[in-house]
Amino acid sequence: MIDVLVAGGGPAGLATAIHAARAGMEAVVVEPRPGPVDKACGEGLMPTGAAVLRSMGVEPAGRPLRGIRYLDGRHQAQAAFRGGTGLGVRRTALHAALSRRAAELGVRVVPGRVSQLRQHDDGVEAAGFRARWLVAADGLHSPLRAALGLELPGAGPRRYGLRRHYATAPWSDFVEVHWAAGGEAYVTPVGDGLVGVAVLTSRRGGYAERLSEFPALLERLDCPAATPVRGAGPLRQRVRARVAGRVLLVGDAAGYTDALTGEGVSLALLSAQALVRCLRAGTPQAYESAWLRLSRRHRLLTGALLAARRHRASARLIVPAARRLPAVFGAAVQALA
Repeated sequence: MIDVLVAGGGPAGLATAIHAARAGMEAVVVEPRPGPVDKACGEGLMPTGAAVLRSMGVEPAGRPLRGIRYLDGRHQAQAAFRGGTGLGVRRTALHAALSRRAAELGVRVVPGRVSQLRQHDDGVEAAGFRARWLVAADGLHSPLRAALGLELPGAGPRRYGLRRHYATAPWSDFVEVHWAAGGEAYVTPVGDGLVGVAVLTSRRGGYAERLSEFPALLERLDCPAATPVRGAGPLRQRVRARVAGRVLLVGDAAGYTDALTGEGVSLALLSAQALVRCLRAGTPQAYESAWLRLSRRHRLLTGALLAARRHRASARLIVPAARRLPAVFGAAVQALA
């Protein structure tokens, strides 16, 4: 019987397997897609996420990030990270680096899909394997989460993300968040000649239509598109619990508020570390409280921004308020970083 069977070989699943292998546990990852896998993602890691990567022995090529900048066409506010830099990294580069590290540690990655499972007192059967624990890292719309009855009805407007890359030299080492009436555009430097631009919105329409709401950003993007548009959503995923018997949820499968504060990958890496720590301690049920503690600031700050975003009057005040109250804006950025 193996120790940990991981359903899903994205960053959250591979990070879980890497932490398990480093803790002396046998881990197997089941993933249906050949890697490296690309998907819609802001591709910015907060300093905590970048530090966890380094501690795992994973150092993908990317661009250092010094902080966050908000812009709305008339106002601008920025705050630098204190105590470290973040990392802008292509999703494919991150996936490839995690895959290499997992292979170095003896983690097996097998093609397949975990669609059914059977739980026993001492383990789980799934995908032809028997394991002590199954980790569901199967994404935003996790089939395993649904099969276990852990989903809750959605709440609030349905928001979506669209992302592509442009072949241009980054003009800043800050992540830029451009605000408009219909949504936000995130600009993340991910290479010496490449930036990622992700648009978050609740409005229908294609990428070009949504990006047209940011004229100042469009002026910067007078260059060729380097990748096709990729989309994801609805972003909000409410989850009843992250532990169900011998199954634990990690990454987007564990629940998702929104990409508004850009913490998705960092939170996944930190949660994977906490999950394995709980398994090693023989206290798997403690993972629920650990996840809630790790994600608390993200959930509170993201929820507050989303609430302000829903009302036109308050939405217009977000960037001016950040500019007029730099200490408050800086404290919020440090809380997320």
